[in-house]
Amino acid sequence: MSQRAPLSSAGSRRKRSKGDLTSQAILDTAERLLETKSLDEIAVDELTSGAGISRSTFYFHFESREAVLYALSERVSEGLYESAAMWLRRGSEPPADSIRRAIAATVALWRQHGPVLRAAVRARDTNSMMRDFWADVAHRFIDSTAQQIEIERAAGVAVPGPPNARMLANVLISMNESACYNMSLGRKSAARDRELVETLTSVWLRSVYGASD
Repeated sequence: MSQRAPLSSAGSRRKRSKGDLTSQAILDTAERLLETKSLDEIAVDELTSGAGISRSTFYFHFESREAVLYALSERVSEGLYESAAMWLRRGSEPPADSIRRAIAATVALWRQHGPVLRAAVRARDTNSMMRDFWADVAHRFIDSTAQQIEIERAAGVAVPGPPNARMLANVLISMNESACYNMSLGRKSAARDRELVETLTSVWLRSVYGASD
C-alpha cells in the first residue's frame, strides 16, 4: 500500500485556501456548540457568528446543519478507522497488545469527540444522510473485522466458529459503540477509561481467541 507523503515534504505542501479555512471555522464552531447543545438546538446564526461569516457564505459551504454534522462525522470516522487498523494490520504483534492499543485509541477518540459522535449516532434515526453514513461505517468495520477473524481462524490463532465471523464482528463492533457512547456521557476519568479498555479487550480476546490475555 502506498503511503501519502508527509505534509511537510518539499513540494507537497499545499497552502490552505480561504474556502478551506472557512469550512474549518464552521466545523470547529459546530463541534464546540455540540458540547452543550443538540444539533436541533443549534441555529445557523450561531454557526455563522462563531465562524465570523455571513449566512450566504455558510450556505455556499454547507447546505444544512446536518451537512455540517456529516462532515464532522467523516473527519472523526477516519480516526476510528486508524484505531481499528492497529489490530487489523497487527503483523507479528501479540493479539492482546494490538487489540488493547486499538480499543484505547477508540476510547480516546470518543472522549475527545464524544459530542460529535453522539450527535451523529442520534441523527441516524431521523436523517437519511446520517443513516447512510453510519450504515457505510458499520459495513466497513464489520467487513474488515470479520475478514480478520477468518484470517486468524485459518491460521489457527483464533478459536473456530460458531458463531460465524460476520455475526461475531457485528456483535463486537456494536458492543464497542454502545460502551464508548455511554462512557462519553460521564465525567472524564482516566481510571474508568482504563477499566473500560481492559474490559473490552478481555471480551474481544475471549470471543475471538478464547483467551483473556
